[in-house]
Amino acid sequence: MDISEEKTWVSLKSLDIGLGAESAGDIIIQQFVSFLSEAREEDFVSFRPLMQHLDVFLHSKLHKSHPDLLRFCLSVLLLSHGQATVERGFSVNKEVELCNLLDEALRLVCDKVITCGGILKVPFTKELLASAATARSQYRLYLDNERKKKESATQELKRKEAEKELEDHRNQRWVLITVCDSLEVDADKFAEMAEGKAGTKMAELITKSNSLRRRHKDKKAELMQLDKMIEEKAKQLRHLLPC
Repeated sequence: MDISEEKTWVSLKSLDIGLGAESAGDIIIQQFVSFLSEAREEDFVSFRPLMQHLDVFLHSKLHKSHPDLLRFCLSVLLLSHGQATVERGFSVNKEVELCNLLDEALRLVCDKVITCGGILKVPFTKELLASAATARSQYRLYLDNERKKKESATQELKRKEAEKELEDHRNQRWVLITVCDSLEVDADKFAEMAEGKAGTKMAELITKSNSLRRRHKDKKAELMQLDKMIEEKAKQLRHLLPC
């Protein structure tokens, strides 16, 4: 039948797919509406095509709760696609759907199909059949490699962050050491100056010296705490380095 000259409308209610009842179409419609409402659930939203095949996922959702809808879908998938023969200028991209493949691989496939004169004219060579037989294992290998690359990139990012934190801690340590030395020198200076003074002036110099020594003590405590942080961060960085 030429689809450009005639359109055929098929009502679900008139279909006979082995359900044995006139209301088969109504049942399918009801199950389809119910299935659409379930499609808003978390399992559908979080579906990841890289981790699971779409047909396997849909079958797991349909075969128990919507068996009539599943049987109808299987029947539809068995229908002939003969109208493709009258479409002279068909698009290879519409006939061949390659999901989750690299753009370069898709381009090579399309170029090969075009070179052969169409998807129906591609010769089934031994090499092609062997490649198709191992496609699933190759795809799993590709996913494993991508996962390892992602883990490696994450590990590298963590390593760089740890290196930056360690460098910041070391710079902070150098500043604390400089401050501690300066406080200690100033405290000793005021103490020496107080030795040659008496009365209020001596008390003032001693107060300044003691104040600087307390600050020096606090900075020393900060320095000790920072040394522990540096040691822990260095240990963490050693675990992040590649073996």
